Amino acid sequence: MAADTATIKTIWTFMRNTFGNIFTLTTYGESHGAAVGGIVDGLPAGIDIDLDFIQSELNRRRPGQSGITTSRQEADQVELLSGVFEGRSTGCPIGFIVRNQNQHSQDYENLRSLFRPSHADFTYHYKYGTRDHRGGGRSSARITLSRVVAGALAKLALRQAGITVQAYTSQVGPLALDRDYRRYDLSLTESNAVRCPDADMARQMEQLIQTVKAEGDTIGGVITCVVKGCPPGLGEPEFDKLHAALAHAMLSINAVKGFEYGEGFDGVCQRGSEQNDIFCPGCGDADAARITTATNHSGGIQGGISNGQDIYFRVAFKPVATLLREQDTVDVNGQPTTFTAHGRHDPCVLPRAVPVVEAMAAITVFDHYLMAKMSVF
Repeated sequence: MAADTATIKTIWTFMRNTFGNIFTLTTYGESHGAAVGGIVDGLPAGIDIDLDFIQSELNRRRPGQSGITTSRQEADQVELLSGVFEGRSTGCPIGFIVRNQNQHSQDYENLRSLFRPSHADFTYHYKYGTRDHRGGGRSSARITLSRVVAGALAKLALRQAGITVQAYTSQVGPLALDRDYRRYDLSLTESNAVRCPDADMARQMEQLIQTVKAEGDTIGGVITCVVKGCPPGLGEPEFDKLHAALAHAMLSINAVKGFEYGEGFDGVCQRGSEQNDIFCPGCGDADAARITTATNHSGGIQGGISNGQDIYFRVAFKPVATLLREQDTVDVNGQPTTFTAHGRHDPCVLPRAVPVVEAMAAITVFDHYLMAKMSVF
């Protein structure tokens, strides 16, 4: 018997809003709704919850923090609703909310009946039959603040295990740092608006972003992330490889177009004799009793499982799709038209995306840490 197409559409057009296996994040909200928030489940009891740290992570992501980000002003004040008692996690789900306060929904009224180039308007319209045209609704980058809260909780747990996550802007347009993160003092990342650990390159990057912004255009780039202190044994050898999980996490972030770990695409130019990481006892500064590798072309992951070395990867972000200049497009009836976007938008997403990359890396690593080391806490 033929299936009723309306019933099929009703059954299948839902969204999956949960990430993770044991440590999970479920998000809710839209950019121009009342609030954005989430529920974190799987955080073990007894983790010290530093609310000031969580807020500081949100402050790194919030809009209006510099002249090279959107001018939208949001306090992004997080409220923890459950799962914390006397400053420590209880093991129960942690619900949280961040209320929206500075929406200019009228700025988007001209977008109600047309599809913006390279946005989710067209695909949302055809998948769900409806869409929130105000700032992108559910597809807005504002939703990433829920990831940052969950990532901060994961960082607090990872801190107790001696694992750190550090990301930085390594490229804006053609301006790029050396690919070797060890050449830079990553503690300087927060010393400038671009979040680049090289002061001279940061000035050049900021100037380029300002130029692009003045032209009503946008520009992309690359964020590099380094995970230190990760023990061997995280990840699975088949479908749940650790690097595959990290790729999934990174590619779920708005505007991300590429992911590579270790030597990545550059490694194809070398031979196996140059790429192989040779095992040795106590290489470099390592404890002589610990087996490690003389090099780390593998990026800390071999066979899908962490090997105890630094995990490092690069994430490519496209130029923001919203341009403050006239563009051609079509309306919902397929008729050609033109439009000019209004409102407050980032000319380059990278400075505010750095804490989002860190958050998704922390969530992923902690989730796999729990899967491998459930008895640690």
